[in-house]
Amino acid sequence: MGEIAAISVSFCWAITSIFLSHAGENLGAMIVNRIRLVCAVILLTLAHLFLKGQIFPFDASPNRLFWLGLSGVIGLVLGDGFLIKAYLLIGVRIGTLIMSSVPVISTLFAWALLGESVKTFELTGIFITMFGIMIVVSERNNDERIKRDKQQYALGILCAFLGAVGQAVGLVLAKKGLEGNFSPLSGVLIRMVSAMVFMWIITVLMGQAKDTIQKALAHPTALRNIAIGSFIGPFIGVWLSLIAVQTAQVGVASTLMALAPIIMLPITKWLYKENISRWAITGTFTALFGVAMIFLIPA
Repeated sequence: MGEIAAISVSFCWAITSIFLSHAGENLGAMIVNRIRLVCAVILLTLAHLFLKGQIFPFDASPNRLFWLGLSGVIGLVLGDGFLIKAYLLIGVRIGTLIMSSVPVISTLFAWALLGESVKTFELTGIFITMFGIMIVVSERNNDERIKRDKQQYALGILCAFLGAVGQAVGLVLAKKGLEGNFSPLSGVLIRMVSAMVFMWIITVLMGQAKDTIQKALAHPTALRNIAIGSFIGPFIGVWLSLIAVQTAQVGVASTLMALAPIIMLPITKWLYKENISRWAITGTFTALFGVAMIFLIPA
């Protein structure tokens, strides 16, 4: 179940990226992130009320609230924030390549914090999958020519690494908060509410709350895209991601959840009529071979 949920998350990320990127063209990445968290919290609250009979898991222990809340802030706010900054400084290609290190980092943190171990064949599959993802991401963006001075480049590399660490730590902390078969839906709601509150406190302190709301209301099409993207990504996707990390090894789950660049190939071929090179196909099959190892090699 965990591995299937993780692969489903990759499909969610691939689809939601299309809607959110269109919205970002009008509003900018930061405003999209702020609004999508609000949309996700509304959707998750309604789902929690319908399925659990309450708008929020008020019966969750303080210890669980702490770990899940910290997971939301580190993974959904800080990790994404550093990643966006990295994209601006060094470009999407290099930033995404560094983000492909999330499975390794999450495995190391899961080993250090949770005492998890990964079997040899699973670890091999993780690295093969990561290698395939890196081939595809590199090929998809090989036309970028971004020139930065050494200081900006170094800062961009650091931000990308911190973004990868933020997402990896967020996954590990989420698994710790879900211990004892706690509801993944309740867990993702706690994470989202924590991330939303933290992000909007920062937004208010920066004096950008009014501007964010005004720009969002001025672009109804962008708001619609954010709503759809929020349903597929922060709602369905993050919910499935917690199921994945709760029922599978964190390193394995995070690797399978990183397959979105692979999944984007046929989507862009069909939607944007882009040509797919042999290099990209090679990367795709390499990543799928790694996934097959994770699934099929016996323990």
